[in-house]
Amino acid sequence: MKTLVIGTGGREHALAIALSRDPAVTELHAAPGNPGIGAIATLHPVDPLDPDAVAELAGSIGAEVVIVGPEAPLVAGVADAVRARGIAVFGPSGAAAQLEGSKAFAKDVMTAAGVPTARSRVCTTPAEVAEALDEFGAPHVVKDDALAAGKGVVVTNDRAEAIAHAASCRRVVVEEFLDGPECSLFVVCDGTTGYPLQPAQDFKRIHDGGRGANTGGMGSYTPLTWTDPDLVDTVMAQVVRPTLAEMAARGVPFVGCLYVGLALTASGPRVIEFNVRFGDPDIQPVLAVLDSPLGVLLDAAAHGRLAEVESPRFADAAAVSVVLASAGYPESSSSGDVITGVEDAAATGADVIHAGTALRDGELVTAGGRVLAVRAVGADVAEARARAYAAADHITFAGQQRRSDIAAEPLGVVEGASLR
Repeated sequence: MKTLVIGTGGREHALAIALSRDPAVTELHAAPGNPGIGAIATLHPVDPLDPDAVAELAGSIGAEVVIVGPEAPLVAGVADAVRARGIAVFGPSGAAAQLEGSKAFAKDVMTAAGVPTARSRVCTTPAEVAEALDEFGAPHVVKDDALAAGKGVVVTNDRAEAIAHAASCRRVVVEEFLDGPECSLFVVCDGTTGYPLQPAQDFKRIHDGGRGANTGGMGSYTPLTWTDPDLVDTVMAQVVRPTLAEMAARGVPFVGCLYVGLALTASGPRVIEFNVRFGDPDIQPVLAVLDSPLGVLLDAAAHGRLAEVESPRFADAAAVSVVLASAGYPESSSSGDVITGVEDAAATGADVIHAGTALRDGELVTAGGRVLAVRAVGADVAEARARAYAAADHITFAGQQRRSDIAAEPLGVVEGASLR
């Protein structure tokens, strides 16, 4: 199976690693990729936001399935253009990708499907924002309606901060605060059927203890031994199946990864948000313990025959990913800083997952906010965590930032309930 992965980040590298280990994947290509992906796949230059260019590339290399990693290309209609060429795609249409592209659309779908979620109001004027903030009270939750690279949400007790964030957006969704630990559930969907992966939790704040600015994620781990054993079954019954049915009824069946961001409240799981792709870094540890072939799974979903293949299996193990970020992140990022120690980290048995890296005169350098993630597997979370940090200690670059408390219990439970 000739497979093409679209994207440049850690999610795409983690997917490429898992795909490269699937015997059914006979050729692995990526566009535009990064230096880490380039070690295991053939890279091709392409603008991932150009639907026609991606479709042309897929056709020229004879791709049998295309996996679109990031949300922006999906919202831009890349999957539609590739499908129009008769090539199977794992990723939703531009219309279905509005589940992430528009928070208001997602809320409308949740309401119609009876999905348990926070009460909310869509606001376009300062007066509407003020009224919604009064209605729901503090902590205030204000979400940019449009794509914001995982950083368009403000959760704060400071009313002025909430109002300022709303003022910086064209349209926002103001919600009630959901109190409880958070986790991520990824569901592979073919428009009708959904197969859940193992839940994970990521750590959003830049500093230890859940302090500082919100980021795209500073680390993640799985399994979540503290969750209800029935959590996945409950979410599939109350959230995923009704959502798939509602999307199909609207004529926009959802094919791809439905990311369900959850708050585990005293009243049960509630949906914080939908995304339309695998989350990064929270998908990284999940793929590390996936014990069944990823390529076969995603190909079946892309062809609408998910029910014909086995549901995902997971090893009786744990995995932890620790993100190494560049100086200035998340407000800015430093590029061009030389990275050393990657080979030494990999020699420990850990995976070094590239996100914001580049090659300059034969040297690996920083090229983004989240530069690398170091992922390790162990018999339990404690062992995986120790291995990930031991491997990460080998890697250096100027201004490196990392948290020292990823997957450190009981923080895994506590931080989810904090203002994130």
